[in-house]
Amino acid sequence: MRNYFKLPLLALALAMPSTGFAKSFPKEKDLTAYLMVFHRDDTHGLYMAMSRDGYHFTALNDAHPVIAGDTIATQKGIRDPHIYRGPDRAFYLAMTDLHIFAQREGKRATEWERDGKTYGWGNNKGLVLMKSWDLIHWTHKIVNITDLSPKFAEIGCAWAPETIYDPIAKKLMIYLTMRYKNERNRLYYMYVNDDFDKIETEPQLLFEYPIENKTAIDGDICYAQGKYHLFYVAHDGTPGIKQATSDKINAGWQYNPAWIDEEPTACEAPTVWKRIGEDKWVLMYDNYGRKVHNFGFEETSDFEHFKQLGRFNEGGVMFSTNFTQPKHGAVVHLTKKEAKKLAKQWGLDYNKLAK
Repeated sequence: MRNYFKLPLLALALAMPSTGFAKSFPKEKDLTAYLMVFHRDDTHGLYMAMSRDGYHFTALNDAHPVIAGDTIATQKGIRDPHIYRGPDRAFYLAMTDLHIFAQREGKRATEWERDGKTYGWGNNKGLVLMKSWDLIHWTHKIVNITDLSPKFAEIGCAWAPETIYDPIAKKLMIYLTMRYKNERNRLYYMYVNDDFDKIETEPQLLFEYPIENKTAIDGDICYAQGKYHLFYVAHDGTPGIKQATSDKINAGWQYNPAWIDEEPTACEAPTVWKRIGEDKWVLMYDNYGRKVHNFGFEETSDFEHFKQLGRFNEGGVMFSTNFTQPKHGAVVHLTKKEAKKLAKQWGLDYNKLAK
């Protein structure tokens, strides 16, 4: 088991190419693999898993964290990792700086970072932002939302950050779940610099659940078939997945009351990824309400009808070959060269991955 990130950050940064949008973005025909990131509750570290076919995923580093949470996060643990390939071809990794069992594990003297009655369950202040050109060498920055301006000093959480490129603003946009103290959760967005180490704008409201006293968390935006699709968790009864659509990336979301998932128990963390070479998109989510939590999957070609694919290793078509109980994941596509290099780094043979 290796933890590659336990090297001086400066040395990693110097090993990377210069930034900028000079590299050509890979075409779909050049993509051959899928990289999944996720965390687990028992370690609060970052995991990676790879697949050649989008159905069988094998975890890197013998199913141990590829980056230990206590090496990169103020709270000595990360959650909710999201990976995105920017227009410069670099990879952007955003995570919640939060350890929900830190007191139990001797990493914190109190249950939460701040008073739970005032700031709520799982309260935290910041995000962990990382950037890489090769998925091996990373830059790293902790950004506290509470430091942006006095109006955000009393936020109760900064959860589940995701990254997307805004073609109108020509900037990378981070969006996340936030609330004021222990009040209602809403989705917010803000813009980040190209180096992915500084928030450049104050958070603005992205979406709020239209029913008073109900909340929306865990937003995931994808652009497909001429529209932006926002999948999110509605805390309206048993938590589950709903979808809103818009012609704009950060405004004008049209609420749809239909539930997307058909799970009888609570689920969260929706994320959508496209099947390479097909007009099919996979909705993956964290079915945390089950006794043994797992990822659930659905597939769509029109974003109106969703076919159930089941969960990992439960009789359907989706398989995790060497890991269990993943939490809050995301998927990005890789070229063959990128995938082979990453697999080799962690002692895997790309050609022997299940397909």
